[in-house]
Amino acid sequence: MNIKSFEDLVNEYGTAIYKYILSLVGHKELAEDLYQEVLLSAYLAYPSIKEPCKYKSWLYTIAVNKCRDYWRKENKSKQFWKEEVYSYSASFEPISIPEDELLHKFSAEQMAEKVMTLPEIYRYPIYLYYYQDLSLLEIAKKSNLPMSTVKTRMKRAKERLRPKMLSLA
Repeated sequence: MNIKSFEDLVNEYGTAIYKYILSLVGHKELAEDLYQEVLLSAYLAYPSIKEPCKYKSWLYTIAVNKCRDYWRKENKSKQFWKEEVYSYSASFEPISIPEDELLHKFSAEQMAEKVMTLPEIYRYPIYLYYYQDLSLLEIAKKSNLPMSTVKTRMKRAKERLRPKMLSLA
């Protein structure tokens, strides 16, 4: 069995992993940050790897996952207004003002004020999701609610926010 030290792995595959991350994200500083995260995750998980012959693919998988995590976090704040599921009103008529326009018209303060007018059961998950960057699963665990309840409350909160935003436009 050919077991390498972690340092040997970094020496052998480190440059290739960094170049791969750089090709995915396109920014040197971001690639360096993500590369460090990949190395940290790999180092912590290194003792548990079962198949030493798959070190290279294992490192590439960690790299891709770190890039995906970054993109997910980056797009999370924009996601609220991009969800096509909610782009139609209850009567299935298109909303006259595109949600992107609303996003540009209102400052973060105005958005926060509108969120704070929601009932507590709707405000809490919206706050945790968009302002604390928690996932739906984390919100469900934190509030001791089933995932379906959290999703329903998020949907209803968005439905209640939409008319408030439209009335200010």
